[in-house]
Amino acid sequence: MSQEKYLNLPRQRNFSGIRKLMEKIKNHKPALGTHVKWSNSNIAEILAMSGFDYIWIDCEHGILDLEAAANHIRAIQGCGAAAWLRGPWNDPIRVKPILEMGVDAIVFPDVRNAREAELAVASCRYQPQGIRGFGPGRSNSYGFTPLAEYLEYSKDIWKVIQIEHIEGVHNFDEIIEVEGISAVVVGQFDLSASMGHIAEITHPDVRAQLDAVTEKCSRAGIPFGTSMGFDAAVVEYWFHRGASFISLGGDQDFLVEGARRTITGTLEIFDRTSGSGREESGK
Repeated sequence: MSQEKYLNLPRQRNFSGIRKLMEKIKNHKPALGTHVKWSNSNIAEILAMSGFDYIWIDCEHGILDLEAAANHIRAIQGCGAAAWLRGPWNDPIRVKPILEMGVDAIVFPDVRNAREAELAVASCRYQPQGIRGFGPGRSNSYGFTPLAEYLEYSKDIWKVIQIEHIEGVHNFDEIIEVEGISAVVVGQFDLSASMGHIAEITHPDVRAQLDAVTEKCSRAGIPFGTSMGFDAAVVEYWFHRGASFISLGGDQDFLVEGARRTITGTLEIFDRTSGSGREESGK
């Protein structure tokens, strides 16, 4: 008799987040994400519980080390959301441990040409199709996943190319021809800066380049989106452009907004009710 029925056999890690996200995009509904750049994994868990489809772990601008990033991934996937991680650079050595954490998607910053896009894709694939070394950890449930099964789903990691410089826009035709790109995310602020219009993401010249990138993605059938703070008019722009996903705000933004709203609202109460018979303490 098999002993398996007596054992509390380990389950594989949760793939539901990325599958739900892909299904949503397939049905032409934009997925919503947000960003985490601080270390405490409770933050990622709260955001995932809030209803975001994916959480973008930012190891480029954030203060996260690998252990903190791994804890974020566990918290996010445990809540049924997809875990995206942007590495500090398009570097196979830095990408390798990120892959072993079992992340759903890797964002490669500032890709400017086809060669760099090819390097990003190759970093995520085992030889001979790529250059990834073999040494899985959480990515194959620490060895509990059968090898053939793991090798098959390891191909499904999203490889997200970030376009955030005018050079990348100029070379975009060759970039989207690279086989294996899963999605494109546009960094509006850095793109505008590279054009001499820093933070002017609605400038006509900047919008013209954004339109060019989104139109080419649509024609090629490649999911695309952006990363930004919340701005209703800009969100509307991306929605009407057919964005597949929009990454909005993040831990820092939500804390600042919540603090401002609390103190402003309280001071308004004080101003509104001053002189209305409030008792003075100490009298």
